[in-house]
Amino acid sequence: MRKHLFYIISLVVQLAVAQNQTIELQANWKFRQTETKQFYPAVVPGTVHTDLLKNKLIKDPFFADNEKSVQWVENENWEYVGTFNCDKATLQNKHIELNFEGLDTYAKVYLNEQQILDCNNMFRTWNVEVKKQLKPGVNTLRIVFESAVKKGKSLAAQLPYTLPGDEKVFTRKAQYQYGWDWGPRLVTCGIYKRINLICWNDLKLESVHHIIKTLNDSIAEIKFITEIQSDKDSVYTIGINSFHSLKTLPKLHPTQNTSIRLHKGLNIDTFDYVIKNPRLWYTNGLGGADMYWVNFNLINKKETTLLKHLNIGLRKLELVKEKDFFGESFYFKLNGQPLFIKGANYIPQDNFVSRVGDDHYNKLIQMTRESHMNMLRVWGGGIYEDDKFYHLCDENGILVWQDFMFACAMYPGDSAFVENVKQEVIQQVQRLQNHPSIALWCGNNESDEGWHNWGWQKQYHYSKQDSSKIWNDYKKVFHEVIPNTINILFPPLEGVEGGNYHSSSPSIGWGRKESLLQGDSHYWGVWWGMEPFDIYEKKVGRFMSEYGFQGMPDLNTLKAVCDSNELHLNSTSVKAHQKHPTGYQTIQTYLERDYIVPTDFRKYNYASQLLQRDGMKIAIEAHRRAKPYCMGTLYWQLNDCWPVTSWSAIDYNNKPKALYYETKKVYNNIIISVHPERNQYDIFIVSDKLKEEKAILEINLKNMKREILFHKRDSIIVKANSSQIYFTIFQNEIEKYDQNSIYLSCQLKDRSGAVIANTNYCFVKPKDLQLLNPEIKTKYSKENQSLLISSKVFVKDLYLYSDNPLIEFDDNFIDLEANTIKEIKLKSGFKYYKDIKHISLYDINNKPR
Repeated sequence: MRKHLFYIISLVVQLAVAQNQTIELQANWKFRQTETKQFYPAVVPGTVHTDLLKNKLIKDPFFADNEKSVQWVENENWEYVGTFNCDKATLQNKHIELNFEGLDTYAKVYLNEQQILDCNNMFRTWNVEVKKQLKPGVNTLRIVFESAVKKGKSLAAQLPYTLPGDEKVFTRKAQYQYGWDWGPRLVTCGIYKRINLICWNDLKLESVHHIIKTLNDSIAEIKFITEIQSDKDSVYTIGINSFHSLKTLPKLHPTQNTSIRLHKGLNIDTFDYVIKNPRLWYTNGLGGADMYWVNFNLINKKETTLLKHLNIGLRKLELVKEKDFFGESFYFKLNGQPLFIKGANYIPQDNFVSRVGDDHYNKLIQMTRESHMNMLRVWGGGIYEDDKFYHLCDENGILVWQDFMFACAMYPGDSAFVENVKQEVIQQVQRLQNHPSIALWCGNNESDEGWHNWGWQKQYHYSKQDSSKIWNDYKKVFHEVIPNTINILFPPLEGVEGGNYHSSSPSIGWGRKESLLQGDSHYWGVWWGMEPFDIYEKKVGRFMSEYGFQGMPDLNTLKAVCDSNELHLNSTSVKAHQKHPTGYQTIQTYLERDYIVPTDFRKYNYASQLLQRDGMKIAIEAHRRAKPYCMGTLYWQLNDCWPVTSWSAIDYNNKPKALYYETKKVYNNIIISVHPERNQYDIFIVSDKLKEEKAILEINLKNMKREILFHKRDSIIVKANSSQIYFTIFQNEIEKYDQNSIYLSCQLKDRSGAVIANTNYCFVKPKDLQLLNPEIKTKYSKENQSLLISSKVFVKDLYLYSDNPLIEFDDNFIDLEANTIKEIKLKSGFKYYKDIKHISLYDINNKPR
C-alpha cells in the first residue's frame, strides 16, 4: 500500500507593513506596431488584440469568421509606452522594485531608456530593483514584445527533428492561443496583468507557507515558514493570532509570540502555532469550507506592525494509490473519509484573459457550486488562474486538480528551457501551494499518452536516436525537474512520502485495457471513436478525468456573433464557431441514432443539447454506480473561451446548456440511477453522504397520461458513501405495455415527504417515444418571481427560452409529470417573463421540423 499524505492551508497574502508599500502602477499607456510611427491609446492590463479592437484597427475576432482577418497580428512586434509620476516621498525608500505580474511573452523592458529586463515566460512574475533608474517627476516605461510565433519557429529550426506541437512548444505561453478543437487561433501579446511598484526599507517578507504537523478534531499544530529579506541585523518578536471565519461570530485565538533574530540578507525561520478544537475544511456538499484568518505581527522596540494577513483552511487530504485485485486505486481521502470526486475540466474563460474580471469568476464558481461539483481540473493548455479563482474555490469547497501548463505535445530539454520551467514551477507552487483547494499537481495533459499511443514516432519519422533524445528530455522535465522542485518547495511531513504530483494525465491511454484498471483515465471512444453512448456503461476506470460530447451553445450566444441571415448549419459564421474538423458531422451522426433530426435551426440547437446531456448522464451515472471501484468523474468541459459549439456545459456568455442542468441532478449527493442489465432494470441509489439516510423509495411505471401501471413503495436506509441496488424490475413486467408510451418514475423521499432524489427512465430512444400534445399552461408568480407550469399529459424535455438574453432560469430541459405543477424560478430578467417561450420533445417528434 502506498499512501500519499499532503496537507494544505490557504494563505491570502496582503502585504501591509507600515514601512512597505505595494502600489499598482498608474500610467498613461500607448502602443504601436514597431515598424510604424503611429501610436494609439492602450489599456493595461490588456492585450494587443483588445487594444487594436478598441481603436477599431481590427474587426471583432469573435464575430463571424473575422478570426481569419487578424492572423497577421501574431507575426508582428509591438511596443507599449507608459508614463508615470514618481514623487520624492516614494524615492526616499531604500528599495524600489518594479513588479510585473504578467508579460505575454517575449518582452524587453526599458525604464527611462535603460533596459532593465528581458522576459521569456508568460507564466512568471518579474521583479527588478529600479531605485537607480527612477527620477522625480515623469518616468517612461517602454516594453517591446517580440512575435512569439516567429520566436518559436526560430527555436524549432535549431533542432534536427520536429517536435509534436509545432512552434508553440518552445514558448512558455498559453498553448490554447495557437488554436484548439474548441478555440480560435489568436496568438496575442501584451501586459496582461498588473505592474506594481514595491517600496521597502529595512525588511521585506518574501514568502510564507506552512506545514500541518497534527490535525484532528481537538488540535491543529501548524508550522509556518517565512522568508524575510533584511537590510541589517536586528531582533523582533513575531506575534501570531487567528479567528474563525468572518461569516460567523469571530472566535479570537490567543496571540502566540516568538522572538526572532534577523541577519542581513535572506532569513528563513519557522514558527509553531496551535489552534484548539479546529473547524476542518470540507468540500462542497460534505460540510463547511471553514476558513481561519491569521495575523502576523512583527514587533520591535519602537512599533508594532501587521506583517501579513492570511486566510487559511485546515484539512487533511490523501491521494491513495493502492494495489488491489483489479489493478491500482486512484482516489482521494478528505479528513479520513474516501471522497468521490464530481466535477469538470476548466479552461480559460476568454482568449484574452485580461477581460476576465471578478464578476466572471464569481458567476462561474457560483454555478460550479450550485451544480454540486467538488473539483475542477485546471487544464494544462491554458493558464495558471488568477488568485481570485483559487480564493473562490477555497471559500466554496471546490478542490482544484492543477495541471502545469503543458498539453498534447513534446517539449525541448535544453538547459535554458528547463531552467525557465523550473523558475515557473517555483513561482506558481509558492503562489498556490497554501490554498486548501489545491488537491493535486499534474505535470501535463496527454503528452505521455500522445508519445505512446498517437503514432508520433512514425508521423515525424524519428530515428532511434531522435526518439531517445525526445523521451529523455520529457523525463527530465516531468519525472525529474518538476517533482524535485515541488518536493524542495513543499516538503512532505516527516516519515511520509510526498505524493502530491502526478506526472501526466491520463495515466494510460484510452485504447489500452490497463487504462481502466489503474490510475486516471481519459475515455474518448465516444466522440473520437464514434462508439455509442451505451459503451460508457462498460468503459469505467478508477478515476475518469476526461470524457465528453459536444452540444451547441445558447442560441442567443450564437446570434451575437453571427449575421442574422446566417443562422443555419451551412453558414460561414456557424461553421467558423465549430473548431473540431468533423464536429457537426459527428453530432449529426449521433443525433440520427437517437433523435428525429430537426431542420429548423432552433430545434436543432435544442436537440444537440439534449444529445450532449444524454451521453454525459449515461457516463456520470455509470461512474457513480461503480464506486468504490471508480472514485472520480470529471467531464470535458465546464466552460468556453469564446462563443462556440463545444463540449462545454456552460457557454461563453455563462448560459447553461442542458448538460449543466442535468449536472445539478446527477452530481447531487444522493441520486437514483436506473441501469438496464439483460432482462431486468436495476434501480441503484448512490450516496456520497457521510451518514446513512432513512428514506422512502417510490417506483411507478406510468403511461403518458400519468396512469400508474405498476407501483412499489418501500421504507429503506440509504447507506453512507455507497452505491447499491435497492430494487429490480424485470423485463416481463415492461413487456405487458407499449414501451414507446411508458416510462419509469422513481422518487426518493425523506420521512416528511420532501423529495431527496428523482429520475425518469424511458425504455426506448427519444425518436421512438409516442408523446401526447402537452398543451402547456404557464402562470407567473410575482411573489416568488417564478413560472408555474402544468400539463394534462407527460412532457419530455421541456425547454424554456427567450430571445431576451437577460432571462435566466434555475432549472430547464425538464420532464413535467401530468397534472402536476412545476415551479421554475427566474434568477434574472423577471420583468420580461412574457417573452418566455418553450419547446418540448413533442415538437420534434410530432410536428413539422
